[in-house]
Parts: sequence; structure tokens; C-alpha cells
Amino acid sequence: MRFLVFSLLYALFSTQVSALDFTSMDKTSQTFPNIKTVQVAYKGEIVWSKAYNKANINAVTNIKSASKSVMSAMVGMAIERGLFEGVDQKIAPLFIDELPSNPDARLNDITIGHLLSMQAGLERASGRNYGRWVISDNWVKAALSWPFVEEVGGEMQYSTGNTHLLSAIIMKKSGEHTYRLANKWFRGSGVKIQSWETDPQGIPMGGNQVGMTPVSLLAFGELYRRGGVTKTGKRLISEQWIKESWTPRTHSRFHNGKYGYGWFIQSFANVQGYFGWGFGGQMIYVLPELDLTVAITSKDNLPSGRTGYRDLLHSMVSDDIVPVIQSIQ
Repeated sequence: MRFLVFSLLYALFSTQVSALDFTSMDKTSQTFPNIKTVQVAYKGEIVWSKAYNKANINAVTNIKSASKSVMSAMVGMAIERGLFEGVDQKIAPLFIDELPSNPDARLNDITIGHLLSMQAGLERASGRNYGRWVISDNWVKAALSWPFVEEVGGEMQYSTGNTHLLSAIIMKKSGEHTYRLANKWFRGSGVKIQSWETDPQGIPMGGNQVGMTPVSLLAFGELYRRGGVTKTGKRLISEQWIKESWTPRTHSRFHNGKYGYGWFIQSFANVQGYFGWGFGGQMIYVLPELDLTVAITSKDNLPSGRTGYRDLLHSMVSDDIVPVIQSIQ
């Protein structure tokens, strides 16, 4: 009897999936000269997977700042393992040897949570400052020595320097390479880091220059959609951490959405969604209400914010993907 019920449910789901029509999304994707791959998962099953513009669906892609969402997950895992005290832990005592010789007293106020929400107040090590930062001899010292342009806990200053400090802390507290820890902690989820650039001290760059395949990026989003457990039910990330990460902490400077701990927050076709965003249009969208995850990779040599491409991808999710899923629910 149980087998019969399972068979009927599987047949019903298979019928629903076969009814999904992504023709509109496919046509939209074909209009983007810089898009590489689109993958869509519904209720844990990949229902669309296609490469565009002669891209390879299995090729490793630099997910750029979408890796800030990955770093956020690792911080949550580190807290669960007791490596961090929590988001209110002050960072200055962890960087005694890297602080400036005459440090600004406000450095003592910065917490793990401030780094995650981009509210450390320090000048950004991104955008026009990124090149100046990465040619420095010590990225950690540079990030900590730059001036305050906002108060700690104030307006968002989106900075790869913040997430790089998190990577450095993870290495300090664990005694292991962030790259190896990631693949160890994500084991069993389908998430695998293929490459990760390091700074002159050998610290993996928190929040940029991370190589993943499109299916691995999709698996990362799926891990969050499932509430932090693998397909087999093994818990890797606590539900509480996901809730905290998806709680708005500040407003993004780059669009009308909000920002939590390494995730942007906004609605798509009036459905609450969460997304990671990397330069060029490396995107991971999670819409738990619809059991929907979307991973998009793009060429990484062109900006996606000021060109409007990111907003076009948002519109594709809202106009060409969400309605398809809603049509069978």
C-alpha cells in the first residue's frame, strides 16, 4: 500500500514537472549576450539546465561576490562548531598583530555581525578601491587600516575586505585552510569549491575569486532552500542561522532591496526571495515559498549593476520563471 501511494505521488509530481514550460525564459535568456548558464530546481529536482552563448554547462565559473553568501554559511557553521562565539563577538582581539600602530578606537566596536552585514564602517575594499586593496602586501592589514567612512553599525559599505576578514578569522580559529574547510563542511550537499584565490599570506579571499560549477552553485541554493539539510537529511547549517542571514539588517546601496548576512533580500513577482549576487551576473536565487532555486552564471568581465543586466535577470525570474512554477501549484 505504501509503495502504491509513493508511486501515485511520484507520478503526480512527474506530470507536474513535465508540464513546466520555460519557453519564455529560454527566449529571454537568448537575448543576453553575456549569459552562460541557467539552472532551475523545483522541489529538489532540476527542471531546467541549459548553457548559452557556447558556454559549457559543466565548466567551473568564478562566482565572484556570490561567494559572500558562501562565506556567510561558513560563519554559521563555525559558530555551530564553537569556533566563533557568535555574531556579537568583537574582531579586534582576533587581529592584535594586524591592527594599525595607532588604531582608530572604533575598530574595537566591530563585530562578526557587522562584517557580515557590511556595516563595519570602514572604507570599501571593493569597487574603485578593489585594485588598490589587492595589490597591497597584506590584505588583512590593509582592510583594517583604511579610514572609517561610516559609523560602526551605520550605512552599508559593501566591501570584500569585510568578508576577507571573516575568512582570515576562520583560519585563525580552526588552524585549517578555508578552502579545505569549505569542502569538508559542505560534504554531502553537492556543494564543492573547485578553486579559490589566496592573498599573499595564503588566506583564501573571502567573498571573491571562488570557482564553482553551475550545478554546485545550484546545490548551494538548494541547501538553503531545504533549511540547511542535505537531500539525505543531514544537517549542515542551522535553521536559525538561515533565518538570521535572511533577516534584513541594512539597505543595499546598489538597488532597492535589503541585505542580511551575505544575502540580498527582495520580492520577485510578490514572492519573498533571497539572492547572492556576483560581478558580471553570477546569481543564486532562493524562493522557499515556491520550493524554487535558480542559479545563473554569466561572463565575469562586465559589470551587471550599472549596466542594468542584473535587473534584467531579476525580471526574468519574476516574469518568466515564477509564473511557471505558480501555474502548477
